Amino acid sequence: MTAIDAHFTEDSRPNLGLRPWFVCFIAALFFFYEFIQMNMFNSINQELMAAFQINGTELDFLTSVYFLSNVIFLLPAGLLLDRFSTRKIFLTALSICVVGTLAFSLASSLPLATICRFLTGIGSAFCFVGCVRLASRWFPAKRMALVTGLIITMAMIGGMVAQTPMTLLTIAVGWRHALMIDAALGAVILGLVYLFVQDCPPHMRDKLAQDNEYLSVEGFWHSMKTAYLNSQNWLGAIYTCLMNLPVMILGAVWGTLYAEQVHHLSKTQASYITDMIFLGTIIGAPLAGWLSDRMEKRKPLMLAGAIVSIILVSVIIYIPDVSLSVLMALFGLLGLITSTQVISYPTIAESNPSALTAASVSVISFTTIGGGGVVLLPFFGWLMSIGWNQLTVDGVAIYSMTNYHSAMLLMPVAFAIAFVAALGLRETYCRKHKDN
Repeated sequence: MTAIDAHFTEDSRPNLGLRPWFVCFIAALFFFYEFIQMNMFNSINQELMAAFQINGTELDFLTSVYFLSNVIFLLPAGLLLDRFSTRKIFLTALSICVVGTLAFSLASSLPLATICRFLTGIGSAFCFVGCVRLASRWFPAKRMALVTGLIITMAMIGGMVAQTPMTLLTIAVGWRHALMIDAALGAVILGLVYLFVQDCPPHMRDKLAQDNEYLSVEGFWHSMKTAYLNSQNWLGAIYTCLMNLPVMILGAVWGTLYAEQVHHLSKTQASYITDMIFLGTIIGAPLAGWLSDRMEKRKPLMLAGAIVSIILVSVIIYIPDVSLSVLMALFGLLGLITSTQVISYPTIAESNPSALTAASVSVISFTTIGGGGVVLLPFFGWLMSIGWNQLTVDGVAIYSMTNYHSAMLLMPVAFAIAFVAALGLRETYCRKHKDN
């Protein structure tokens, strides 16, 4: 994420005013939109179960198709973004996402819905890595953790939109019309990206040409080898993947069902609970980035985040009889503390050549989506099915408190592994690898 013009020091970089923030904000709207797509099943899961006559395991499969397309396209995404116009790639990927969302709203069968979900997931392979690639060209290294945190905050706002607002919209107009409105929002963002996003500021064009020359000499496969065989990249990726599980599992799919079936909340009240995960992350992501930049260290906050997350999720599991306000507070704190996952992005960017920023960061996205969305999310659904008594009401699977709590034990185990991964990381002290 910190591909910086080698010819410019912090003092000599041109003053671009608010333009870098504006460009990256518009680009981050793509990430915002993709997080709506990723998490909206939490608001329409019962409608989908009834419409396509599927249970929780099958719903997790339909959800995981989105992540499967992410994994497939994340492999080349970073390398393409390092070599070609980020703006053009954004426009193409976002167009595919919008078409997939619109088609999903019209799907009449599960196989067709699966194909549409796959198309929607393609865009997500490019949105975050592309935002980081843009930010690395528009901002200096010392601001990258903060900027990354703010980009992720945009995504979390999208995650919140996918909760209560999407729930209320679905209640008002039905899930199919809600997704049509969702597709229209994507078309608006597509227009904004077309009008305002630029690949780099004028003073970075020479550096961009140098990076392209470097990549031309390195070659596609050697670049991929450099990015994907760096152990530092994989340790950071494992940390982020596992710390992201509350968003992936509770925020994207299971949170509202958990709140409804275990705590007997209404659908709208249940959406407040999942909102809090995203609200916590909205606050926590830029805060963690700012604190890390301020401390000029990456590892301490990452280690502390893993430990406190184990405590919080254990409280949620083992003290289930709590009020709505306490439950909201616990989920909000969980989102806040697991936000230390964002520190992996600047850590990895600082540990690789600037020309390979996108390829290196794509290792995190590949692991988070592949490990979390394709492997651990369906695994959570499988854990839920153990001991399930096959009870359904109006086509919706009904799970017991024991089902949920047994499956949720996956999270403290994951956080413990994340702690070990963070221990293995090399501290960068907020400097590029050539300075370390």
